[in-house]
Amino acid sequence: MPSSARSAAREAEANPAFRVAARAGYVANGILHLLVGALVLAVGFGAAEDSDQTGAFRAVAALPLGAAALWALAAGLVALGGWHLLQAVAPRGLSGRKRIARIAAEAPQGIVFVVIGVISAAVALGARPRAEQTTEDISQSVLTLPIGGFVLGTAGLVVAGVGVGFAWMGVRRSFHDKVRMPDGAAGHALSALGAVGFVAKGIALGVVGVLVVIAAIRVEPDTAGGLDGAVSALMALPAGPFLAALVGLGFLAYGVFTVFRARFARLDV
Repeated sequence: MPSSARSAAREAEANPAFRVAARAGYVANGILHLLVGALVLAVGFGAAEDSDQTGAFRAVAALPLGAAALWALAAGLVALGGWHLLQAVAPRGLSGRKRIARIAAEAPQGIVFVVIGVISAAVALGARPRAEQTTEDISQSVLTLPIGGFVLGTAGLVVAGVGVGFAWMGVRRSFHDKVRMPDGAAGHALSALGAVGFVAKGIALGVVGVLVVIAAIRVEPDTAGGLDGAVSALMALPAGPFLAALVGLGFLAYGVFTVFRARFARLDV
């Protein structure tokens, strides 16, 4: 990246207003996970709901002032995405492998948050997307390519790997590096919430990745799915409702942790 562009990124990263927007983005992300957790819990108890981000956005849209809430979520998520993208390019003193690792860790997160924010805005404008159907359609398109099975399978392995990474962060509590934990009981409680939440999200992403790999191996795009498909796969297992409820509670824990992360996140690079 040209030095002028990197300097501009560093100036934006140091802007107090942008840092406030990034913290608001953590709140928006936490609220989104709380909504998803509630939907997953509802599915575990027998409700017929889409237990993913688009399902959460549609639930918000049905509320009074739902459109305004969706715009607020969209603004926060896009700001958080922008923050992660700046984190990929703004830091000083990184070169070679460390810079590549930083870009690989931060840039995909930034893109994902921006996309989810755009989806929230689209739902506010009246769209009613369904992530499960979109995932299946994309999988079908990829499988029509000459090496589509390899591409889709690789994508599934990447998603599963991200899930393992989330779970490992929860087990090791390495997320402490990104959060200034408060002292005393509050810090212990926040750490426990983060550990449970990271593990639960890791499990959900791991199942999503496995479903995508299975779709690639069997050449069955209908097998691929997002979070809603992962919850459905859990529900099909023995003690499925119990497992789905545990994942839902984990998402609730992650949501609470992320809301508090808005206060305690380390925004220095």
